[in-house]
Amino acid sequence: MRNFKASEYKAKNFGWKVDGKVATLTLNRPDKKNPLTFDSYGELRDLFENLVYASDVKAIVITGEGGNFCSGGDVHEIIGPLTKMDMPGLLEFTRMTGDTVRAMRNCPQPIVSAIDGVCAGAGTMLASASDIRYGTARSKVAFLFVRVGLAGADMGACTLLPRLIGLSRAAELLYTGRAMGGEEAERFGFYNSLHAPEEVLAAATKLAHSLADGPTFGHAMTKKMIWQEWNSGLGECIEAEAQAQAICMQTKDFERAYVAFANKQSPKFEGN
Repeated sequence: MRNFKASEYKAKNFGWKVDGKVATLTLNRPDKKNPLTFDSYGELRDLFENLVYASDVKAIVITGEGGNFCSGGDVHEIIGPLTKMDMPGLLEFTRMTGDTVRAMRNCPQPIVSAIDGVCAGAGTMLASASDIRYGTARSKVAFLFVRVGLAGADMGACTLLPRLIGLSRAAELLYTGRAMGGEEAERFGFYNSLHAPEEVLAAATKLAHSLADGPTFGHAMTKKMIWQEWNSGLGECIEAEAQAQAICMQTKDFERAYVAFANKQSPKFEGN
């Protein structure tokens, strides 16, 4: 049987620390509010796929360094290059990002996210793919895809978010891209609970250790059954969103958003 030693894993694009049976994954580009890059997406996907074979880690905590969780895909390192890609390249990228979410849901370990500050774009999907989310009142959660001229359909957002907070609330957030404050996120059910900024990671870690000390085979089965019984064809949904997003990435509005951002201007979308 294949074996993966999570305690021996050396991450290249984020922090990774194992304490007993709990691993903490820290997004650590605080100068830019911890955005993702092509490399970090790929490594996240591969890591969570390998965690299926890890017997030494029983729970995962995801957090961000420097008072923020994750600002999404890096504007210049991801969005800029995407405006120059052809359709096969775009679809390869959107499938990779969707596979990151799929791998998080498929790994047997419960995942607890500790969210403070900015949680935007792809960061919201790392949070949504987690099993449990602890947040802070000052945090801001924004599904920003529409703000860069894309669909709200990204990495499974149109199937995961409605199941977390309800269809109407999800529709508003995905259509508008507005930020949801911490108290609203808790009221909607996106956060399980709120904590002080200096306590949120400790609270998430405490829960993760409690889960890791519990009936972990049972927890893995619970996660599998929640997933299996809760969704109807997430894989098909993610594939559909990958195709939809790749198409959107060829629009002029997507390029307009990038050019405007680079020039510190507000984008003017034209619907093409």
